[in-house]
Amino acid sequence: MNETNAYLRTKVMTASPAELRLMLLEGAVKFALQAREGLEAKDYEKSYEGFTSCRNIIIELINGIRPEHDPELTGRVRALYLFIYKELFESSFEKDIARLDKVIELLEYERETWVLLMQKLAEEGGRQNPTAGTDGGAVGETGGERKSLSIQA
Repeated sequence: MNETNAYLRTKVMTASPAELRLMLLEGAVKFALQAREGLEAKDYEKSYEGFTSCRNIIIELINGIRPEHDPELTGRVRALYLFIYKELFESSFEKDIARLDKVIELLEYERETWVLLMQKLAEEGGRQNPTAGTDGGAVGETGGERKSLSIQA
């Protein structure tokens, strides 16, 4: 267990802001799935832990948004995360698996979008580190070249 913790600590400490955001999204999906499993099994302690951890990650994602980079985009991202947080809360309170499934779908879509963005920037090549500054101007640490990302439905 200590080796696993040391590995995870090293991974987090050496990750770029983009990689950290991806890790948060992956954690949110993992804990939302845990909450779902708990609801299905009527193991409310397990579901509570999953919901709580997922909501904490969503709060961390919201707090990481930097509106100075692109106010319009960050407003949309913030609205999405606030919607996800609200739906997590309501599905937890109502023990609504269908509502939670929609949250999981949104989180998985967000994770996949982030992976695609990181891959696209990596393909753009040698001008920049493929994982530095890949927050689409929306979230992450300041510094480095920032790009805007237009998200359209």
